[in-house]
Amino acid sequence: MFRSLIPVLYGIYLALVDVFALGILKFINLGELSNSYLIIPTIIYAMQPHVFLAAMKYENMTVMNLLWDVMSDVLVTGMGLYYFKETLSPIKMVGVGFAFIAIVLLTWPDGK
Repeated sequence: MFRSLIPVLYGIYLALVDVFALGILKFINLGELSNSYLIIPTIIYAMQPHVFLAAMKYENMTVMNLLWDVMSDVLVTGMGLYYFKETLSPIKMVGVGFAFIAIVLLTWPDGK
């Protein structure tokens, strides 16, 4: 049971790294941080392939990449909506809802 949660935990970790790095980029874009802070997301993103490689011990590349991408999309969207007060149209909110459904389906046990 716990072994099936390991890819999810890796996906959450990778997505949280995206949230942190993209948050820094948003602050740079808003002029609240100087461009010299660009080194932080650059270093962070350089480390992600190592984490992804470790994650592939527990899930195949296709599913692991989808988990990371979709979880990142959901978490970054949440940060944009709640922290940066960005807005989404109703149809785009439906898309976010489908992303949640995708996460559930990607983590559904295969019955192996």
